Amino acid sequence: MTPALALDWMQLMLWTAVRTGAPVILSVVVVGLIISIGQAATQVNDAAVGFAPKLLVVLATMIIAGEWMLLQLRDFAAHAIESIATLGPG
Repeated sequence: MTPALALDWMQLMLWTAVRTGAPVILSVVVVGLIISIGQAATQVNDAAVGFAPKLLVVLATMIIAGEWMLLQLRDFAAHAIESIATLGPG
């Protein structure tokens, strides 16, 4: 495996991780921002207030986008396993 090929695989792996993690992270960030604005407006500054809504949003996001996320990971793994035979010593 050449260094360029290793960097290509690393880039593909990182891009797959970003794509599969983005729905959960973005939904938690949006809910966290909304909760923070609500806490600032009501002056209720308790860390436990934001936990339950974020947990529910993560669960909902996993239910909605979970299948797509697993398909992305499966496709990456299948591509990696199929490519093992062609890599060989560099």
